[in-house]
Amino acid sequence: MSDNSQPSMTDRLLMGAAGLAAKTWPIAARIFPEGPDIDSNQSLWAAQTPDYQAGQPLKGTITCDLAIIGGGFTGTSTAYHFSRRYPDKRVVLLEAKSLANGASGRNGGMMLNWVTGVTDHSPEMTKRIYDTTSAGIKMILEIIQRHNLKVSHRTDGTLTFYTDRKRAEDAHKECEEHNAIGIPSTFIDTATLAKQLNAQGVYGAVLDPDSGQINGAQLVRSLRPVLVEQGVEIYENTPVLKIREGSTIMLTTPEGEVNAKAIVLGTNGYTTRLGYFRDALFPLHSHVFATAPLTAEQREEIGWRAYAGYSDDYDRISYSTLTNEGNIVFGGGSNQSYAYLFNNRTAYPGTPQSAGASFRKMEGTMYEYLPNSKRIPIMHRWTGTLGITLKRNNLMGVRGDNRNVFYAIGYCGHGVTLANVAGAVLTDMYSGDDQQWRGLPFYHATYAPIPPEPFRWFGYQTFTKLTGKSPRV
Repeated sequence: MSDNSQPSMTDRLLMGAAGLAAKTWPIAARIFPEGPDIDSNQSLWAAQTPDYQAGQPLKGTITCDLAIIGGGFTGTSTAYHFSRRYPDKRVVLLEAKSLANGASGRNGGMMLNWVTGVTDHSPEMTKRIYDTTSAGIKMILEIIQRHNLKVSHRTDGTLTFYTDRKRAEDAHKECEEHNAIGIPSTFIDTATLAKQLNAQGVYGAVLDPDSGQINGAQLVRSLRPVLVEQGVEIYENTPVLKIREGSTIMLTTPEGEVNAKAIVLGTNGYTTRLGYFRDALFPLHSHVFATAPLTAEQREEIGWRAYAGYSDDYDRISYSTLTNEGNIVFGGGSNQSYAYLFNNRTAYPGTPQSAGASFRKMEGTMYEYLPNSKRIPIMHRWTGTLGITLKRNNLMGVRGDNRNVFYAIGYCGHGVTLANVAGAVLTDMYSGDDQQWRGLPFYHATYAPIPPEPFRWFGYQTFTKLTGKSPRV
């Protein structure tokens, strides 16, 4: 079933039950408290930063104008834009482990346009969303160039595969509609696609030429010296254990304390562990793997001659990228590609080998699209935590009695671009100069409440088994 299909009766019944169960939050929140639960990054992207060493933890008590919690795309992009806008303000960034330890350093590498969870499909909003994310990708590239960062990336476009003839015809029409409003989508027919990226079982593809692929760990970690030069204080191995709100917000860490005039929640799928958005987010564990680097002969044999990556049109989307170094990175494709753990646990237990059945299923999906990739050994397997909302919409805004708790969370798989845009959005919100973002789907967006445990775990397992999809409204 495609991601745009109308909900079935089963979907509606299950989601209705979830809505009723969500009313039990006042009791369940006390019965099922959450605590620190963070594992280490084992991705290909992290392996390509071999010289990186995490910085020292915070020790003692400090005060600051802005404390940023989380050292991924959201945190570092906010630190970057804020410190440039306000060079005289004291900015502190707190990361529980090392920079890019979370989803920013564990994703599939796709740097994409568009925003998930959009309900307004008018030509005006469609164009505005595309222009926003396209500008976001350009901003990432400009930062890399401005500071001469060593970040492996490519921007020769990504494809959406259509595995059904009717959906391919509909996509072709949508391309024409996009072109009419200035969006440069291109439909590629089967014969042409076979010469460029010879995927099997595909009836056509849509090319987004402004998108691409990037090593997020390299981007975030190479920004550290830039941020330090701009005056940002970075403390790694410093998990925030407790937040006490007020006109001054107190953050408690294992060996220190931060008193901040304002904070940023840049923790995405880990946010619920701080006591925020427990009814908005569920951490979804996503498995990803990467092959050994392809030789030129292997790449030709597989038939991957162009483009940074692709995704398909199924609800459990398959996605894949090809790095500049020649690694095929692959994720998604089935229920086995993802997992939800009881009580929002954010560390996947065991090792990648303990999820062997899931990875074998995913490898089989890649082989269906690219049969000759069977000969390429798998080099890396890892699991990362996504922040998912039921409406699949990203949330950016400010909250709290003192309007000093800023947040950007719930990227639902589109965080490479959006979380980097978030730094500019939150800086503008802080400044009161955020007119350009108002009305966009993520701006102070509402969300559908997710039920607490034990309904959450049982609901997820039941929904995925009955529908083959992840719960959403």
